[in-house]
Amino acid sequence: MNVIIPSHSFIPEKKKKLTRLNCVDLFAGAGGFSLAAIQAGFEIRMAVEFHSHACDTYRANIRNGSNKPITLYDEDIHGLDPKKLASKHFGNDNVCDLLLGGPPCQGFSTHRINDAGINDPRNQLIHKYFDFVDALQPRIFLMENVPGMLWPRHQAYLDEFYKTAGAAGYDVHSPSILDARDYGVPQRRKRVFVLGVKKGLGHTMPWPPAPTHGNKNTRLITPNLKPWLSCQHVFDPAPIGDSNDIHMNHNHELVQAFQKTPANGGSRRDSGRTLKCHENHDGHKDVYGRINSFEPAPTMTTACINPSKGRFVHPTEHHGITLRQAARIQTFPDSFVFKGGLTASGQQIGNAVPIELGKILTQHLSRHLNKFSKDSSVSGNQRVIVDV
Repeated sequence: MNVIIPSHSFIPEKKKKLTRLNCVDLFAGAGGFSLAAIQAGFEIRMAVEFHSHACDTYRANIRNGSNKPITLYDEDIHGLDPKKLASKHFGNDNVCDLLLGGPPCQGFSTHRINDAGINDPRNQLIHKYFDFVDALQPRIFLMENVPGMLWPRHQAYLDEFYKTAGAAGYDVHSPSILDARDYGVPQRRKRVFVLGVKKGLGHTMPWPPAPTHGNKNTRLITPNLKPWLSCQHVFDPAPIGDSNDIHMNHNHELVQAFQKTPANGGSRRDSGRTLKCHENHDGHKDVYGRINSFEPAPTMTTACINPSKGRFVHPTEHHGITLRQAARIQTFPDSFVFKGGLTASGQQIGNAVPIELGKILTQHLSRHLNKFSKDSSVSGNQRVIVDV
């Protein structure tokens, strides 16, 4: 049978196979940044993480969009050769589109007093991170850390990083302090993000992405912002059989103190409990305090399941928050299971980049890379990239 095609019709070209952007995640932890990047359309080519429990969690949960397992190097990053790994994973003209990573931040922590942390060897890990930038030559890199890295006493580390990155051919944006609650995370959490873009990407990329949420005052200025999210939903029942639905066991004295602490925001002082270390001063007012479920939660730290370390008591029940509740505050899905027990899992949760924040940031970067690839198609770059 002959089919006549009208002159105004056309036969569409066969669609090109979509390829996902290539990404590497250093200091990957449990995989929060990796999961966010995968949801934003990236393919994790390799990841590096040293702590065994975090590696167990990563392997149990993180798969690429094609459901392929990810090559995870579970060893000290100092023992890895960035150039050899670049050749192994990005040979044959493959390009590293994005390098992620959050070097351990204890040396930069704002909790360290006086000049503590200046000579902490962990501070040097931001330069080890750049060794991978130099070897992989990613089109974009994004480094996350705590605001303490911007303190004057650490200025030399950051100055050296910027100088080296500029000499290697990167335009590095000024450090951005982002609050997770401004991006749909039910948590007050400020972190620094340092973005580097390979020179010659074709156009200037706005950075950081515009907030999606705000408080009453910011919403008056920007009406399209959504209100900050409360953490109330976090305390819904966990799935039946959830291995992360566990919390610390407390002695009778502490349980009694929690029973006297007012719901949703009550503090240790409200309970009438005085600690010896607080007899002559107020001390840390948040320790043993209840989370207020009608507001964004406090920052989830590596000790987020321990009420002695901050405002980590359940809003109404008489115990610390569970691992699942802490993970929900970090916007991990309930299907994500942390390995290693209560303390190790709490550390992994506290160290993670919130999934929702990470997804917004990496989606923003994927759109930029996608636009560049389209703009470059006239010069032979025919790469087709997933736009999520």
